[in-house]
Amino acid sequence: MAETTLRVATDVGGTFTDLVYFETDRTTGRQTIRTAKSDTTPPNFEAGVLNVLAKGEVDIRAVDFFAHGTTVVINALTERKGAKTALITTEGFRDVLEIARGNRPDFFNLMYEKPAPFVARHLRREVPGRISYRGEEKVPVDLSVLPAILDDFRAEGVQAVAVCLLHAYANPAHEAAVAAEVKRLWPEVSVVASYQITREWREYERSNTTVLSAYVQPVAERYLSRIEEGLNAEGYKGRLYIMQSNCGVDSLRSTKAIPITMVESGPASGFWGAAELGRIIGEPNVLALDIGGTTAKCSLIENGHVNIKTDYWIERSRKSSGYPIMVPVVDLVEIGNGGGSIARVDEFGKLHVGPQSAGASPGPAAYGRGGTQPTTTDANLVLGRINRDYFCGGEVIADMAAVENALAPLAEKLGVGLVEAARGIVRIANSNMVNALKLVSLNRGHDPRDFTLVVFGGGGAMHGVALGQELGVKKVVVPRGAPVFSAWGMMMSDLRRDYFVTKLIDETDAAALDALVGEATAHAAGQFGAEGVAADQVRFKPLVKCRYQNQEHSVEVPIEPGPVDAAKMAAMVSAFHEIYEREYTYRLTAPIEIVGLHLIASAEVGKLEIVALPKTGARLEDAIKGRRSVDYATEGVHEATIYNAEKLEPGMSFAGPAIIEDPGTTIVVHPGNRVSIDDFGNTHIEIKG
Repeated sequence: MAETTLRVATDVGGTFTDLVYFETDRTTGRQTIRTAKSDTTPPNFEAGVLNVLAKGEVDIRAVDFFAHGTTVVINALTERKGAKTALITTEGFRDVLEIARGNRPDFFNLMYEKPAPFVARHLRREVPGRISYRGEEKVPVDLSVLPAILDDFRAEGVQAVAVCLLHAYANPAHEAAVAAEVKRLWPEVSVVASYQITREWREYERSNTTVLSAYVQPVAERYLSRIEEGLNAEGYKGRLYIMQSNCGVDSLRSTKAIPITMVESGPASGFWGAAELGRIIGEPNVLALDIGGTTAKCSLIENGHVNIKTDYWIERSRKSSGYPIMVPVVDLVEIGNGGGSIARVDEFGKLHVGPQSAGASPGPAAYGRGGTQPTTTDANLVLGRINRDYFCGGEVIADMAAVENALAPLAEKLGVGLVEAARGIVRIANSNMVNALKLVSLNRGHDPRDFTLVVFGGGGAMHGVALGQELGVKKVVVPRGAPVFSAWGMMMSDLRRDYFVTKLIDETDAAALDALVGEATAHAAGQFGAEGVAADQVRFKPLVKCRYQNQEHSVEVPIEPGPVDAAKMAAMVSAFHEIYEREYTYRLTAPIEIVGLHLIASAEVGKLEIVALPKTGARLEDAIKGRRSVDYATEGVHEATIYNAEKLEPGMSFAGPAIIEDPGTTIVVHPGNRVSIDDFGNTHIEIKG
């Protein structure tokens, strides 16, 4: 019997829970891939994971590697379903959360109110003591006030305590002492200290990050524990890895301690998968777009590099400044447009699509589960872009009567027929997504014509070609397994942790930078070693954060691992000018300041290597299912050839207009575009000039 390696990844989305299963024969190298989708099951999300494993017929006892991504953290934040949280901070800084920042987006609104802090003022308390910005103790910390504070917290029903002291990024000694004392006096409470999450400056951002981490910690820990217990009950004996927002996976133990690091775990895995796919197919410059049931998310990948930043905010909009979370998150733009996005007409007769969504329940009207409002999916069905007789891979009978009933009031308000209303919905949805793609490309100085658009998620292939034509990209690529591509990306991820440390260093002080890099590297190696990862397995990538003297914003400059000397410092300074000019369009002759370090530490934990698909010699004609009229919304109605995606093989090619039907998605190929299938089963669509 051949020896095999089994890898499984699951991704909990807003509408569906996805599964990817890879079985690799270690003797022949042949790979068997299975995918599955099942409904997401809020609030018991772990039930959806176990359901999709059963649906995919996975024998969990034989699995060697299991990775999991989830929306549980972002859901707890946006739905305000976290733990009752209190904050302990430095004397005099109780109102940092209230003061926040002056970045008021709705600038001319005289009635503007800042977002309410996650911790009410009566639950924000102070302890005496002071550390300077250089990490020097000015006033010893006074722990004697803690018993009375904790008595009040108990009386208020507090479930989690956040500890964030002034300048703890420079020296966490006081903060560690306070956290330890809280845990000693009150062992049952969840305690999170800022130094465990980030060592970066900016008091408001660091305080808010600590509070939000404490807020979700009990919820996330319960969820992860239930996932672990459910898998163990099914006989899983391996390690469970959790997808992080930094495009890497981390251990269950580490994630339970600081769950805020998985705030955007689903999108991160998809974008990492897009970068890895670009490497495999020779396309290092990628615009990645993930269209799910609820949202569309996009990111730009240049030279195979996925940009990770800590300037991440939730709930930021044109009318709200939102809340900062200072953890490593893939640089992305997210909008409320997906297959379940609801179309509506405002009081001025203007058509809108999203951000409201029908979600998993009741879902679009076509699902026949009680949905009464028109969605993007319903519009695509009316236009024949989705096959009503092969809806959801034939698993669901499209309720076209419900679709027409949902669209009719909207069409009446617009004064048009059902088909024209459906066209309008698709056009508006496309426009919203094009604007999001421009935010990560044109608005940052990148020409989309230099990039390949990689689209995935259940709706990516449906809209990808239209978006590519609008942007002028050279090619659109739909990955094999596009509907579950975020889960696929987890298979390609390394065990990864990002360490950020703030420290002001002169551009000529090589010894100080060398000491900082050495300290961070030793700390990272110690953490990996504690979890059984050998030192020779860990790779380090230092990025030095630099700015022009006295300026606000910095850029990251990569340097080689190892000792830092004068020559390496000079090369770093030279590279800084180039990177800064590319980012901000100019350079200065001013002195340079080093403001900190970003250290990436990673190790492989069973990363999947994709192998080419076999060819059976099948003919293209065997993949043709028939022909039907398709309304392309922007290019009129065309007679399109319908292809079965499961029968397309490497080397096959054809031209649009065409529709490629996969059980989990539909690829809409516009007239004049050329399609080819690569060696790995990915669909390449050349955009006509």
